[in-house]
Amino acid sequence: MPAPDSRSPRSGFAYALSAYLAWGIFPLYFKAIRQVPAPEILAHRIVWSAIFLALLVTASGRWREVAAAVRPARRIGVYALSTALVSTNWLLYIWAVTSGRVLEASLGYFINPLVNVLLGVLLLREHLQKRQAAALLLAAAGVLVLVARLGTIPWLALALAFSFGGYALVRKKARIDPVVGLLIETLLLAPAAAALILLRGLEHTGFLGSDARTTTLLLLAGVITAAPLIWFAHGVRTLRLSTMGLIQYVSPTLQFLCAVAVFHEPFTRAHAIAFSCIWLGLVLYSTQAFRRPAEVPPLD
Repeated sequence: MPAPDSRSPRSGFAYALSAYLAWGIFPLYFKAIRQVPAPEILAHRIVWSAIFLALLVTASGRWREVAAAVRPARRIGVYALSTALVSTNWLLYIWAVTSGRVLEASLGYFINPLVNVLLGVLLLREHLQKRQAAALLLAAAGVLVLVARLGTIPWLALALAFSFGGYALVRKKARIDPVVGLLIETLLLAPAAAALILLRGLEHTGFLGSDARTTTLLLLAGVITAAPLIWFAHGVRTLRLSTMGLIQYVSPTLQFLCAVAVFHEPFTRAHAIAFSCIWLGLVLYSTQAFRRPAEVPPLD
């Protein structure tokens, strides 16, 4: 795991890219434990992430920072909001992978960079260039194609896109240390998550201890979950929200390849048109983003 560095654009880019590469191959991990119900996987992610982060904070002697981070008490509301957004995103994504909807999940994360642009414009007063506006319109057209051709709103893709876009926005505005903030977020949910694991164990319906392979994968959920989120949090503190959107489509590209080439999920003509619209929008946005000058840390 990269060590925290200065808040330069270069280090922020490295953190963000590491996070999105890891998230891109997440379907392989969740597919390997698809026999475990999504709520139970989520519970393990929360509990083992909290333990891993607590050990990390203890080793670095940072518990005073944790205590200071929740003062004044009203800051708990900010943590509660970010926790709700990221846990919703986690649960939806786990369910998408384990139920064979990786393609739709990848669509959500292709849309998410453009959602980040939209949120940056609406809430952070970031300037919207003409090509960015065209990219947003193309993404909207892609979603409308799916609605018209398949007769249904891609609610899962939209929910994933907006929940993670909202999480990025809250994280950007909160000025919270990545490790400390993520520890607080997981600690808020840890009691309920631990209770679910314990209850399923007492009822002999849980998967912890069912076999060596599943147990090992569940125990690794903490490191697998926490490391990319720490990298992401460092990146989002350093880069503009729109720049995070640019880097982010590394992840859905890998997810898309997993869905089509590895899991052989159906890829219809409607999907081809919708993805083409969104990919073209990303190309337009990317060319605009690469023409911008070097990033300046946005929170100074």
